[in-house]
Amino acid sequence: MTRISDTANAADEELVQSACRGDREAFEELVHRHRDKIYTRAFSMVRNPDDAFDLSQEAWIKAWQRLEQFHGDSSFATWMTRITINVCLDFLRRQKRAYFESTETLEETVGGVERLLPPAEVDPLEGLEREELRQRIDAAMAGLSDVHRTVLILHEYEGLEYKEVARRMKCSLGTVMSRLFYARRNLAARLADLKKEREHEH
Repeated sequence: MTRISDTANAADEELVQSACRGDREAFEELVHRHRDKIYTRAFSMVRNPDDAFDLSQEAWIKAWQRLEQFHGDSSFATWMTRITINVCLDFLRRQKRAYFESTETLEETVGGVERLLPPAEVDPLEGLEREELRQRIDAAMAGLSDVHRTVLILHEYEGLEYKEVARRMKCSLGTVMSRLFYARRNLAARLADLKKEREHEH
């Protein structure tokens, strides 16, 4: 078996090719490079550090098993993130199946509880430094339901089209659009509340 002489400086694609030939050191380098991003994506979806760790490990195992399916159409990081999202979606379905169904019914019948929330009339992100902005958005995201947080991550962060989001979440196109509408409204309201809390502190 031919090993890469300079693993640390090899491109991801080279490491994948070498790992496909059985080079575990090459795969370990890939894990080392991308594990933080993969854990962060898992945590952003499930909001529990232990579950995020377990799911990111599961994603890496799946990646090792499916390495030959990576053809370089996207970056390795993007391919790995897709696997992680799918693992997390499966987990959320198992854990929250009844909740997914009840939320969907609620949205279709009364428009979701977010309809009761006042729209954010001010820009809740105005004048924030980048780090505080990230923390504020993360705190607001944590307060969303699993389905709303997931649909935002898939569409806004990962850039998936409505049709692909519907396929991943196993729901209709209309449901995706409905969830996005209420998720954005809920997020805006939560950000506005966080801004008010911050102003009261000062």
